[in-house]
Amino acid sequence: MKKIVLALFTACAMLPASAQSEHNFEAAKNLDIFNALYKELDLYYVDTLDAQKLVRAAIDGMLDELDPYTEFYSAKTREDLKQMATGKYAGIGAIIQYNKKTDRCVIGDPFEGMPAAEAGLRAGDVILSIDGKDTGERGDRDAGDYSQSVSDALRGEPGSSFEIRVQRPGTAEPLTLTLVRRTIAVPAITYYGMVDATTGYILLSEYTENCARNVRRAVVDLKQQGMTRLILDLRNNGGGLMDEAVKLVNLFLPKGKEVLHTRGKIEQMNQTYKTTDDPLDLEMPLVVLVNGGTASAAEITSGALQDYDRAVIMGNRTYGKGLVQQPRELPYGTQMKLTTSKYFIPSGRCVQAYDFKNRNEDGSPKHLPDSLCHEFRTVAGRVVRDGGGITPDVAVPADTLSGIASYLLYSDALFDYCNNYRNSHDTLATPERFRLTDEEYGRFKAFVEQSDFTYDRETKSLLARLKKAARLEGTADSAQAEFQALEAKLSPNLSADLDRHKNEITRIVSTELIRRYYYAAGVAQYYMQDDKVVARAVELLNQPDEMRRLLSK
Repeated sequence: MKKIVLALFTACAMLPASAQSEHNFEAAKNLDIFNALYKELDLYYVDTLDAQKLVRAAIDGMLDELDPYTEFYSAKTREDLKQMATGKYAGIGAIIQYNKKTDRCVIGDPFEGMPAAEAGLRAGDVILSIDGKDTGERGDRDAGDYSQSVSDALRGEPGSSFEIRVQRPGTAEPLTLTLVRRTIAVPAITYYGMVDATTGYILLSEYTENCARNVRRAVVDLKQQGMTRLILDLRNNGGGLMDEAVKLVNLFLPKGKEVLHTRGKIEQMNQTYKTTDDPLDLEMPLVVLVNGGTASAAEITSGALQDYDRAVIMGNRTYGKGLVQQPRELPYGTQMKLTTSKYFIPSGRCVQAYDFKNRNEDGSPKHLPDSLCHEFRTVAGRVVRDGGGITPDVAVPADTLSGIASYLLYSDALFDYCNNYRNSHDTLATPERFRLTDEEYGRFKAFVEQSDFTYDRETKSLLARLKKAARLEGTADSAQAEFQALEAKLSPNLSADLDRHKNEITRIVSTELIRRYYYAAGVAQYYMQDDKVVARAVELLNQPDEMRRLLSK
């Protein structure tokens, strides 16, 4: 207890003397209260307490009051934090997910070139046993805990071998396969290649160890293929290691340029990060693609390149995560990742969009309104703003999915159909050539109609809100007949909706089928063919005068 209080005193050393004294007293007082409360419970409560469970619940409750990036890791789960930073773990290289129909875990998505895929495991394979030990059904266990236990059993020391027994849908007898665990490095670059004779494309999915070095290699390789301009795709890149973002920016900016600086409670911990190496290319036209899923280190990259007028940022406004986290060691092998500062990119702006301290009435964080954002200037004098992520130089409206398509995307019906297709078809046309035929779409439609797939229309949700408002206004009873008639007309018609939204559903089905044969890289190749944002980027790169105009004051 004394160590905890001392740490709190040290952390608050920068406060004014009176405020520091009051804060230290409140911290010590409440820690004493918690300690005394638990002792009383442990001594006198009618049942024996589970100390680990109760204290963990208290820790989680406390951290819930802060931002979602400050997290506690037990001795058992601290490897998860290491995996997030490095992108590496020792296992078989596959996503494991719970399947409601079988009440067991199944292979969700094997990674290309990894032990699971090399051994022949496929999406949908039901895991029956690992090294002769039955994984059992979930039963009344928490689905997350059950899935984690199966996933943990598949991990181990690199080089160790084991047998896995699975039931493949459509086959009579279970399959027994031997796998050898190895260090799994999830590739940060999902795909790179040439869009046309002179335009290169790199899809970077996360910022893990050495990702900047891998981008460098990809750029060099693409240049050898004839690339003279580049599209860097950071859409849905949630970020990762800040140092890697600095190194990536350094590929396109001169040595000695500030990329960001951090500011936190303890002034001595504030740092400035600059480019330290000679750049790879200072002249090549560059377009960076972003959207609402672009966050953290990906925002550092796009924001710094925007502030130095080095790249045109295209797409939709980014998420707005301007916070920095650091790991801290705790007793008994536990660890914490906590927010220690905010970061500010070269123009001086912070892109943090959410206020986790002052929340809305429903507990959600407040989003900084545009009216409270401040103006900053790029090196060329262009106006940029803080507080709400990175606003692109060229906005391209995001595609939206219909209600039925959104439900299908994460449904067992789509998952099962694609698994059945893979298990009955040995080959599939390449991503560039594959097209789902009308006949195959008809089979998919029949499969969905015979499944237990359900979905809600947006109009149903709006009608429910209308009925609630009518009740509050006292008009619900008089409008009951009209509500019933409208509800009947708005009831989902699965067959009609599958026909009405055939084009976008065809794209979803095609994507998942391609994933079964060509993995994530194949999906990227397929999407790139008719990606309107990529097409707009190519169009812009073909207009050098417009590029120069966008990057000047």
